[in-house]
Amino acid sequence: MTDLEAELRKAVRGDVGFDVTSRALVTMDASNYRRVPLGVVAPRDADDVAAVLEVCRSHGVPVVARGGGTSIAGQATGTGVVLDFTRHMNRLVALDPGARTAVVQPGLVLDRLQEAAAPHGLRFGPDPSTHSRCTLGGMIGNNSCGSHSVAWGTTADGVRELEVVTARGGRLRLGQGWAGAPDGLRALVDGELARLRTGFPELPRRISGYALDALLPENGVDVARSFCGSEGTLGVLTEAVVRLVEAPRARVLAVLGYADEGAAAEAAAGLLSFGPLTVEGMAADLVPSDAAAGLPRGGAWLFVETGGESEDEARARAQAVVRAADVLDARIVRDAAGQRALWRIREDASGTATRMPDGTEAWPGWEDCAVPPARLGAYLRDFRVLLTDHGLRGTPYGHFGDGCIHVRIDFDLLTAAGIARFRRFSEELAELVVSHGGSLSGEHGDGQARAELLPKMYGQDMVALFERAKAVWDPDDLLNPGMLVRPAPLDGNLRFAVLPREPVDVAFGYPSDGGDFSAAVRRCVGVAKCRTTTPPGAVPGAGSGVMCPSFRATGREEHSTRGRARLLHEMLAGELVTDGWRSTEVRDALDLCLSCKGCRSDCPVEVDMATYKAEFLHHHYEGRRRPAAHYSMGRLPVWLRWASRLRAAAPLNALASVGPLAGVAKRLGGIAAERDIPRLARETFSGWWRRREPAPAPGPGQGGDLVVLWPDTFTEHLSPSVGRAAVRVLEAAGLRVALPPTLRMRGRPVGDGRSRSAAALLTARRGRVCCGLTYVSTGQLDHARVVLRRTLDLMEPVLETAAPVVVLEPSCAAALRTDLPELLHDDPRAARLAARVLTFAEALERHAPDWTPPRLDRPAVGQTHCHQHAVLGDAAERRLREAAGLTGDLSGGCCGLAGNFGFEKGHFEVSEACAQEQLLPAVRDAPEGAVVLADGFSCRTQLEQLAGARGRHLAEVLAEHLEDDGRAH
Repeated sequence: MTDLEAELRKAVRGDVGFDVTSRALVTMDASNYRRVPLGVVAPRDADDVAAVLEVCRSHGVPVVARGGGTSIAGQATGTGVVLDFTRHMNRLVALDPGARTAVVQPGLVLDRLQEAAAPHGLRFGPDPSTHSRCTLGGMIGNNSCGSHSVAWGTTADGVRELEVVTARGGRLRLGQGWAGAPDGLRALVDGELARLRTGFPELPRRISGYALDALLPENGVDVARSFCGSEGTLGVLTEAVVRLVEAPRARVLAVLGYADEGAAAEAAAGLLSFGPLTVEGMAADLVPSDAAAGLPRGGAWLFVETGGESEDEARARAQAVVRAADVLDARIVRDAAGQRALWRIREDASGTATRMPDGTEAWPGWEDCAVPPARLGAYLRDFRVLLTDHGLRGTPYGHFGDGCIHVRIDFDLLTAAGIARFRRFSEELAELVVSHGGSLSGEHGDGQARAELLPKMYGQDMVALFERAKAVWDPDDLLNPGMLVRPAPLDGNLRFAVLPREPVDVAFGYPSDGGDFSAAVRRCVGVAKCRTTTPPGAVPGAGSGVMCPSFRATGREEHSTRGRARLLHEMLAGELVTDGWRSTEVRDALDLCLSCKGCRSDCPVEVDMATYKAEFLHHHYEGRRRPAAHYSMGRLPVWLRWASRLRAAAPLNALASVGPLAGVAKRLGGIAAERDIPRLARETFSGWWRRREPAPAPGPGQGGDLVVLWPDTFTEHLSPSVGRAAVRVLEAAGLRVALPPTLRMRGRPVGDGRSRSAAALLTARRGRVCCGLTYVSTGQLDHARVVLRRTLDLMEPVLETAAPVVVLEPSCAAALRTDLPELLHDDPRAARLAARVLTFAEALERHAPDWTPPRLDRPAVGQTHCHQHAVLGDAAERRLREAAGLTGDLSGGCCGLAGNFGFEKGHFEVSEACAQEQLLPAVRDAPEGAVVLADGFSCRTQLEQLAGARGRHLAEVLAEHLEDDGRAH
């Protein structure tokens, strides 16, 4: 391997990675399979590709081309050298609106092509649900389709010419009329015309095998088309000329409700005569409960999109579809935001389908077989019977108008018996698909998952012809061996086989994964929504989001949620990453994770990398010295409490303002030199609370609900103005405000369980509640447990009441809602406290529903806190802003400071890049008089330090507009 690496480094100008991290990141795609490569090369151009092939051929090392790595059949993995086209060969070379063509490199993400074509009223027809991260090279390799294939066909229908490098270094330009055909291909076809004319089923989604029928004279002898779907086994694509289609000026979405998936499937083919753009189907099993409200009545739905030159024309076509469809209920959606929200449900199905309703894992393997559309209903009925016969479960969904079905099935791929059943089921299902005149693959390719079964579909003679075609293109079997011809067994190389069989000893409870860290890591199935490069919310109607800010800042796989999950997988496997919890490769990849928790909500399978990072850091530094930032910022509550007790705020602020002294402090504390140290408040929030005049006692019948206001570390010591404002607004709304107890009793309660003995009162210890956030985010989980148990002791009197706990800092509220019960999963008080936590807006909405906030009638800008988005939700905040006349939506993404992350040495560049993505532009472009909202201390600090802008908590904005008597203007 050393000689191979050295020769590659000498031969190519691109990146060559034979290190553990580079290899670990590409061991898997979005399939059930895993293969460990020798190395990874990111070529810069076609010359690099040719050089790699020459070196690898001389060493007898196979080569696998890889795009976004979202293939579901295993074809994007390999044991030799993997070519990563996303890093350098990712350009849109040219766009010709007049000719309706584009020239693209293989690593170009589909959405980038769509964005460039859209201003000209054009688009590329196929659009897989992974359009935000899949590449054109991968689409051509798999002959991908997407939801609009009933209108615009497959990728092969959108390809005009392909530039390809063969395994032996030939440079070919493939096109029609035998253009670019390798020597021997024409003779092979001419000798097998009869077989090619009769050996392929007629259906729109026949993707399995090689498309040799595209070389028939009556089909135009299209060599480029025949290359599509070859899964990187014939040649390596370096450039493509693709056709663009005219996008309809207006679109309307008709959502049709049916009793079940069978009824929806039976209806789908009958709607094709209306010329729809899509006919997509899915059942209720895949729809999150919070999204079902947007759908019409039914147990399954068809999403039928219609287009037109105007909205009226598109709507008329949608109405015609509804009238013709025999439905339980229907809804026509005209606005783009509403359509986008519904399409997100469908697009996320590839991830959400990996969990059954009871939490059981489900896997690909029979992800996309296709049958003639008119046979779909009958096929689904037989498919359900076969599932039942094998004791399996799965929820079909997908491209009903094309007869193409996606499904994740709850295979047991961890035991020998389960794997044997997986094989038996696969063999029987292949026979069932063929009996209905179908194709084993209708979109994602055969790969390792289905290629072994191709003889059932085509017969041995046709498969032998495929092998002869492969030999014409690649006589040395250098390119992606084991795929399509001479395939690896469908039950070999399973990615789960290397994981530990027994649960790993961990600190968090992982309640959704049965307490098993391996199962938590298995959540990442590789659909790679975290690799989206467009800022969340940048697409009109797409909504806000967070995941994954570090990937968007660096563009590197190891800084994506998927990349980190892959490294954790390899850490557990112990084959490639051999140091376990001490792994420097995993540590370095997690270093730029902002712990924003965006993946917890935005990832379709709810991977929670922030928790995994805390878990890893806990084990990685166990018994060892930690980075300075873990002591300075990880234990921030301790230092701030001491500063308060010693009344040292003023002198510390003065010292921090002296450049050289501040520089020394930052170096010692592991703080980025570019950062200013935040100033401490002269008076803490609790100090103000103790000296304030009590609120007037409510009159008879006027006593509002009691709420307990949480004095988080940031509000207490750094922004007490937020706490003071919140008290004023809550009291103006008629609520009674209290702070948590500061006395921790020793001993057990006596009498009625509420009172304590005099001795207990005398021996009680003073303390302060704390959510443990800074300890958790730095992986100091033993300290976090101590702090949180102490907090629960203090909060026991509150838990004996019905009072909610109002938390002003979103990150602290999120820690109490999730980290607390997951870390102290053995303490029932943790779940009770987590259930009490409300945000400021939630408290007003639930406990003062009749209160009317002051009317501001001003625009608002800012950013929804990442933890708010991921854990808490912001629906109540949106309604409160609307009631107050604060117009406009807050941006998505992450501010980039993210607690201690943006302050840590070495993180400033990424932190700033995250802020520049959405937050800072939103503030710079704010209309005159706009209110800058930032409920999180980190967000306010980032705004102040990078933009010189003052962000305010919503409580502060509302409090400023209250009359002295607490009533609104």
